[in-house]
Amino acid sequence: MKKYLREFKEFAVKGSVIDLAVAVIIGAAFGKIVSSFVANIIMPLIGVIIGGVDFASWKIKIASATINIGVFLQNVFDFIIIALVIFLMIKIIGHLKRQLIKEQDAETAVPAPLSKDQELLTEIRDLLKK
Repeated sequence: MKKYLREFKEFAVKGSVIDLAVAVIIGAAFGKIVSSFVANIIMPLIGVIIGGVDFASWKIKIASATINIGVFLQNVFDFIIIALVIFLMIKIIGHLKRQLIKEQDAETAVPAPLSKDQELLTEIRDLLKK
C-alpha cells in the first residue's frame, strides 16, 4: 500500500498533472465567460438583427415535454466561439514558437566552412591590409 501511495504522490506532483489541473480550471472559467458573452451580447444582437426575436424563448412543446431550441442555439454559439478562440490561440502560440526557434537557430548557427577560393581571397586581403 505504501508503494502505491508513493507512486501516486510522484504522479500527482508531476508538472504535467498540475498543468492539466490549472488548464481545466481556467477552461471552466473561460467557458462561463464565453457563455455569458453569447447569452447576454451575441444572441440579443442577433435577435435584434433578425427582427427582435428572443432565442431563449424558442421552444417546441410535445405533449408534456419541451424542446428548448433557443438554449441549444446558445450552446452551439458558445462552442463555435470557444473553438475559434482556441484555434487562434494555437495559431499564435505556434507562430511565436517558430519565431523563437528561428532566433535560437540564428544565435547558434555555425558559419559554413570557407572554400579554397574564399580562403585564398581572405589571405590575399589580409596580406594587402599589412
